[in-house]
This record gives sequence, structure tokens and C-alpha cells, in this order.
Amino acid sequence: MKVNALFPFLAWFKLVNKTTLKADLIAGITGAVIVLPQGIAFATIAGLPPEYGLYTAMVTPIIAALFGSSLHLISGPTTAISIVVFSSVSRYAEAGTPEFVSLVLTLTVLAGVYQLAFGLARLGSLVNFVSHTVVIGFTAGAAILIATSQMKHVLGVFVPKGESFFHTWIDIFNNINEINPYILTIAACTLVTILLSKRFFPKIPNLLIGLIVGSVVALQFTAPSYGIKLVAEIPAQLPPLSLPDFSFSVIKMLAPEAFAVALLGLIEAVSISRSIATKSNQRINANQEFIGQGLSNLTGSFFSSYAGSGSFTRSGINYDTGAKTPMSAIFAAGFLMMIILLVAPLTAYLPVAAMGGVILIVAYNLIDFHHISHIVRTSKSETAILLTTFFATLFLELEFAIYMGVLLSLVIFLARTSTPEVITLAIDVDPASGKRKMVNVQKKPLNQCPQLKVIRIDMSIYFGSLNHIQNRIQHIVQNENIRHILIIGTGINFIDLSGMQMLVQEAKQLQKTGGGLYFAELKAGVYESVSKSHFVADVGNSYFFDKKKDAIKGIYQKLDKNICEKCEVRIFDECN
Repeated sequence: MKVNALFPFLAWFKLVNKTTLKADLIAGITGAVIVLPQGIAFATIAGLPPEYGLYTAMVTPIIAALFGSSLHLISGPTTAISIVVFSSVSRYAEAGTPEFVSLVLTLTVLAGVYQLAFGLARLGSLVNFVSHTVVIGFTAGAAILIATSQMKHVLGVFVPKGESFFHTWIDIFNNINEINPYILTIAACTLVTILLSKRFFPKIPNLLIGLIVGSVVALQFTAPSYGIKLVAEIPAQLPPLSLPDFSFSVIKMLAPEAFAVALLGLIEAVSISRSIATKSNQRINANQEFIGQGLSNLTGSFFSSYAGSGSFTRSGINYDTGAKTPMSAIFAAGFLMMIILLVAPLTAYLPVAAMGGVILIVAYNLIDFHHISHIVRTSKSETAILLTTFFATLFLELEFAIYMGVLLSLVIFLARTSTPEVITLAIDVDPASGKRKMVNVQKKPLNQCPQLKVIRIDMSIYFGSLNHIQNRIQHIVQNENIRHILIIGTGINFIDLSGMQMLVQEAKQLQKTGGGLYFAELKAGVYESVSKSHFVADVGNSYFFDKKKDAIKGIYQKLDKNICEKCEVRIFDECN
């Protein structure tokens, strides 16, 4: 067990056989062809030379596959991570320069350290508290930013470097008369080719076909007067060794941005893993996924790779093409290495306008229209998270947008858990069988005992929910004039120290008036925990019962018999 924890690939390697290798080989070839144009496009978005996107697609998926938990997740460069990388580092160095590359590699190391630390600390469950709506809102906003950044390459108009989202569009409208028709033609042909090939030939790599057509069209406008810019030639080599800048000043400068990159990468990877796992009936270990992502970024930074994460597009295609094990990710990286060694010089013929067209398609595919529509229709709180994250992404710093979305989702989660449902129960008698059971009075109006209130708390009792629960108990005492309250504990998963203190306080107050706060059917783990904390002793052993019927029998002995004699309800067996 310990060996598998250190080397998780030993567990899935047992699944490898001739059949799985064949399936993974086919999926790997498909993945390599798909990531070729994507890697170049993502590196462009990140402000890096195009080869860095391909290096990331070679190194990151191998480490993530070996040390992650998902059988189908494909890691590597992603659109959202790329734009955060660019936003984080471009304020300190000019994009594409050696200094910029060095800072990006340092950012990647730091992000990997954060992710690895989270995994080793077993903090994988923290992702459960971050709404997936944060990712949907952020990626939608990032898609708009990415599309905006490419308009100057698609239209051929001048936009100064470092312009904000709003000012970029002002510049575009001001220079609308200076659109280069030749550049626009190349971009349009690329776009149309991608859309048509996806519509009529969905199984072929449409982005790659679009780039080829765009390059062919660009060959018709080779004269300098046309103003056609080409992508630089990619070196025909495997990822070279690199050394990030580990100076204290640089680490201090990039540490906050690296945390945002790490957080976004973890949310992306675990969300995608779980999404595909629902189809493949696999259980995802979030802690192991954290470790896999952390190690992949740490390792990649020393092999000229920048921060990566799980890719929804490539992971989905990997599963759809029949991949069986993480060997498909390793095969994809291997085939990409072979392709680069063979065709790298051809990238010198890629026009920037065609690459801009590809990136526009990538940006459009980032927007999850289906889920956005569903969120807006069904949940006001999730819609608030979506819109806040979306507009923060457009108009604020990207890392701040991530923090804001995560913080808002946590606030809404805490707001929900701070108001647990406190259900009032009463006895219902089946007229046919005569069986008696406790039911929710909101579902069926039933007579209740005028001296004993039975309630069920359907959530844990912790510092955040104390006020709500205490108000409910006091409302019963003051407004209904009831001094005996029985809490059914089947829905309580834990009671923290603050919760115990509040319950002891309420129990003592009721006992002073001749009543009591009673507990029945607490879960074994909860009862053991509160016993160790002297909660049971402070309230009194006689106020705790294993079963509801035992509790009612015991409490009945303490009720005012004068009231019982005049009572017409008589809902308990003891009443008769």
C-alpha cells in the first residue's frame, strides 16, 4: 500500500496488456496530432516562444500520468493557465524575452511546490468547497480576453502593448479603417476551414487542417508590402534543460501569482478528472492528483516547460478514442517528440494571422454555454459566483479574479451551512397497520405534544451554525412555552467545541426551569467525540438515549402530569 502511494503508476500498470496498449497507442497518436497546433497556440497566449508550448506537452503529461490518479486525464499547456501566466509575468518583463522565459520557469516551480505541498498535506478535499462555477466563469472571461488579444493579429491593426481589455477595443475601433485585408483573408480562411472540417469531418484534426490552409493562402501574399508576419521556426529538438531563477527577490515577487496559478491548475485538473471519471466509473484521489500536478510542474520547469494542468479537450478526446490507461498520455508525448523532430522547420511557414484564427476558435470553445445557461436558470447564488468571476476576469487582475471567485464560493458555502435545516418531527400512525413513526410536520400536519418538542438537525453543529440553532431552540422555549426538547442526531456528522459549549449552555438553562435538552440516536463517532470532550458529562448522562422510543419513554416521566391529564392529543404510547 505504501509503495503504491509513492509510485501510483504501479497500481495501473497491472492493467496494461496487448489490448490496452493497442487502444492507448491509437489514442496517443490522436492526442499528439491534436496538441501540436494547441501547444503552439497556448505558448503564444502565454507570451512565450511557440516551442515552449510543445515542450510542456511533452514533459508535463508523462509525469502527471505516472503520479496522478486518473486513467484518462491528459495534462499539459491549457488556455486558462496560459493567460494567467502571461498576466502574471508580463508586468515584470517583456513577453518573449529570455528574462520573461526565466520568470515563467520560476513561476512554474513555485506553482509546482504549492501543489505538491497541498497534496502531501492531504488537502485534496479543499477542491470540494470551491464551486465549479468559478472555473466556468473564469474561463469564459479568459476566453473573451484571449479573443481580444488576438484581434490585432487577425485584423492587422496596431494596438499598443499592455493595453487593458477595454482600451484594446477602443484602439481597434479607432483603427478600424486600417484593417489589412490580406491578413484578414488568411485568418478568415483558417477560421472557415476549421469550422467546415469540424462540421463535415469531425474526426480529423481540424485545427491542424486550418493552419495548413492558412499557410497555403499566405503563400499567395509573400511580398513585403502585404505585411504578412510568420511564426518563428521551432527548433527541431527535444526539451532542453533549463534552470529557473531561484533568487530570493524573484521568488518573493512571483510567490503570490504562483499561488493563483497553482490553485487554478488544481481546480481544473480535479474537475476534469472527476468529470471523465463519472463516465469511466473510476474513483479519483484528489490528493494524488495534487501530487501528480505538482511533480509535473516541478519537473517540467527544469525541461523548458511552463505551468500546465489538465486539458478538458484532450482528456475528453483521449477517453472518446478508447484510451484504457495513462499509457495513452505517455504515447502522445512520445509521438509529439517524433513529430517535432521531423516537421519543426515547417513552422517557419505558419502565418501569425492563421495562428490568431486558431486561437479564436480555442477561445470560443472555452465558453461553456450549456452550463452557463443552466446556472443562470437554476441558481441565484451560483449565478452571482459566475458573474462576479467573469467580470473580475475582464476588468481586474486575473489572479485576483480567481481569488474572488474562490472566496465568494466559500462564503456562499458557509452561508448555506450556517443555516442548517431544523425539522420538527411528530408521531404518525398508519391506520392500516397501526405502526407509528416520526415524520416531518411540514410534509404532513400532525398533532404535537404540548410539553415535548422533537426536532432533527440535518447538518453538523459548528461555530458557523450556532446562532441559527440557538435561535431555533430559544424560539421553542419562548414562543411555544416548551421546556423539554429532544434532538434526533441522525443528521449530525460532528459537533465542534463551540457547538458543545452552546448546547451545554442551553441544556443548563432548560434544566433550571424543570425541563431539559435531550439527545437520541447520535452517530457512534459523534457520541465518542463529545464524550471525550466531557460534553455528555456536562449535560448529564441521563439526557442521552440510543433510540427515540427510549428517549420518549424517559422524558415522559419528567413531564407535568397535570397537563398530561387535560391533554387531548395523547400521541405517545405512554400517554395512554
